[in-house]
Amino acid sequence: MAEHTIDAKVKSAVIAQAQSLVSAAGVSKVYPVVATPKVQKRILVTGGAGFVGSNLVDALMMQGHIVYVMDNLFTGKRKNIEHWIGHPNFSFYQHDVVNPFYIECEEIYHLACPASPPKYEYNPIKTIKCSTMGTLNMLGLAKRVRARLLYTSTSEIYGDPEIHPQKEEYWGNVNTLGPRACYDEGKRIGETMCYCYSKQKFVQTRIARIFNTFGPRMDPYDGRVVSNFIVKALNGQPLSIFGDGSQTRSFQYVSDLVQGLVALMNSDESNDARPCNIGNPDEYTVKEFAEMIQGMVNPNSQILYKPATQDDPKKRRPDITRAGKQLNWKPIVDVTTGIQKTIHYFKFEQGLAKDGDKSPPLIWMPEVVDKLPTNYLQNAQV
Repeated sequence: MAEHTIDAKVKSAVIAQAQSLVSAAGVSKVYPVVATPKVQKRILVTGGAGFVGSNLVDALMMQGHIVYVMDNLFTGKRKNIEHWIGHPNFSFYQHDVVNPFYIECEEIYHLACPASPPKYEYNPIKTIKCSTMGTLNMLGLAKRVRARLLYTSTSEIYGDPEIHPQKEEYWGNVNTLGPRACYDEGKRIGETMCYCYSKQKFVQTRIARIFNTFGPRMDPYDGRVVSNFIVKALNGQPLSIFGDGSQTRSFQYVSDLVQGLVALMNSDESNDARPCNIGNPDEYTVKEFAEMIQGMVNPNSQILYKPATQDDPKKRRPDITRAGKQLNWKPIVDVTTGIQKTIHYFKFEQGLAKDGDKSPPLIWMPEVVDKLPTNYLQNAQV
């Protein structure tokens, strides 16, 4: 008899169906299939229940590693990682990174920090503590257990840039006394901490400067451009543009970011502590982006102009030359395709899916494992 094979889409559907059945029957939980790596690493992900963190956790789990997630659930959500809870390779710790944490691991992805303006402006002191005390705690842990640490910084450290596109060598133009300062300056001092620990040969560090990222598991009310426009268009509400809409942004799909983070973590240590931009150079004005969402979701949605917000950057586009040379990385998901996937996610999250709409997958980005070049995985080849 000929050997039968199951393609990835069918396998995902079978897993999803099995999970719903076992849940209803009250029997053992069925988990997504994970690989068997040549070297299994113990990896800590702070902020691992958040938007980016949970997608990164999916990739690391699918590669077969032992993954520890630490999150205080201030902005993260348990449901983002629910499908892994109980798996023998997975542990979840509801813990605040500003408090000491002890665990044995080989790698630390330090993502913990509120990243959306409404969240970090709601409690600016907590935001600063997360970026300072939290980062010191993770660097101290990495020093003790000799783990490599990847710190997720942000394009916001460039402020309202006077250089375009933004290269890693640019020092930025940041207002230290504005509403964004708790986040911007917190990330800047976090970078300095990583540099100092690296310079003293205490810890191997990697710094990722992340540009605007979107995709499934975004909080629909996080105050970011993509989520705001899609959710309002789905609900027939006006799309709000702050200012005249001429300010530009560059958007990357979350799976591209995850690939970049994994590549950076495994990059050559001769580039230790040099920041690396991870973003998509495709640049849109906010007005152009609003019109794109309007056309894709609800052409009848209105566009409403409101007063500009303080310290809103006028230009934002990454120079990813370093990522291309150092990591052999570039974004592979075009913005339109990513937006379609994100719209699909928000339809179900908002309860607006129609009969016949395909249910969203449990894991949104298996291509992170399938499409990673061999040199991305190094000691974790699948």
